[in-house]
Amino acid sequence: MVARITIDEQNFIKNAKNVIKDNKVMAVVKNDAYHFGLEFAVKSFIQAGIQTFSTTSLHEAVRIREIDKQVNIFLMNPSIEFETLKTHNIAMTLPSLTFYHEHIEDLAGIKLHLELENLLHRSGLKDQDEMLQVLKHNESLPIAEQAIMEGIWTHFGYADEFGGDEYETERKAWVNCLSFILDQGYTFKFIHAQNSASYVREDGLLNQHTHARLGIILYGSRPYSTLPTSLTEQNFTVTANVIQVRPIKKGETCGYSFQYKADKDCNIAVVDIGYGDGILKTRAKHDALINQKRYPIRGLMMSHMFVEVDDTIQSGDQVVMYGNDIRIDEFTFKGVGANSEQISALNHHSLIKEIR
Repeated sequence: MVARITIDEQNFIKNAKNVIKDNKVMAVVKNDAYHFGLEFAVKSFIQAGIQTFSTTSLHEAVRIREIDKQVNIFLMNPSIEFETLKTHNIAMTLPSLTFYHEHIEDLAGIKLHLELENLLHRSGLKDQDEMLQVLKHNESLPIAEQAIMEGIWTHFGYADEFGGDEYETERKAWVNCLSFILDQGYTFKFIHAQNSASYVREDGLLNQHTHARLGIILYGSRPYSTLPTSLTEQNFTVTANVIQVRPIKKGETCGYSFQYKADKDCNIAVVDIGYGDGILKTRAKHDALINQKRYPIRGLMMSHMFVEVDDTIQSGDQVVMYGNDIRIDEFTFKGVGANSEQISALNHHSLIKEIR
């Protein structure tokens, strides 16, 4: 008996097709494609019709190029390994005006996407004036010394927030900046701003945009809680097994440091999965699914978990931590952690990974 991750490949591809519809999409495959596996995700998304990919790691960008020689690749973090970028035909973000001036000579022939900082304040040019300054300076150079201004983009950090007007503010600032730059006569192969939440809120691409830059929705999780589960299917499960069931008397404790004290006589199932396998402690405050019924988790250890069960549960029964009936995004909305946080935590060295 071993805990495992199982991915349904054909349903994964089908789900991606359903999500993108007829829109052009840049698939975010950072951090080993949200821990699904970079090669698996890239090949699956290509089958779904996606031809453009983004990541934050140059190493991963090079791996994508090794997987496919024709796809478009965008590096969302800056890099000074300029020859590697050229050799593998990888575009990257322009993170600041300072970066541009420090590396003007090195940027010759490099594909760049101008980034607007916006409310996230993580990276990017401050405003449309800085963007225009870069564009004008670049076009003043001899052609052989120019960077290739291939794209323009931003990131909406508040698209999944509904308690204020931040999304409307960042959206308006971006649209105004984009319109200003386009009105100057500049054109771009890639114009992208929308993440999964914005893509759903806007029911597709914003005007003048070429691509939606989608992450978590492609992997089967909803970007915010009011959406129906039919929007995107999870298509992977995390399962473990009941090793044994032990009776506990009222007042007895189980687990390290008295993790759980029984308030009545009960049965505790010992399960072969723990935080060492990537189950977050916040996840252990909720239920597990055994034989299509939910049972409360009572304790979490490195390699084991305690679940309070009834008399129907026995050794060898399968325990579902994540699946179509007990989804990752359900626990996101319960405060366990972001969709990507729960997925990224899973330990692919201790869990058996199966792709079916």
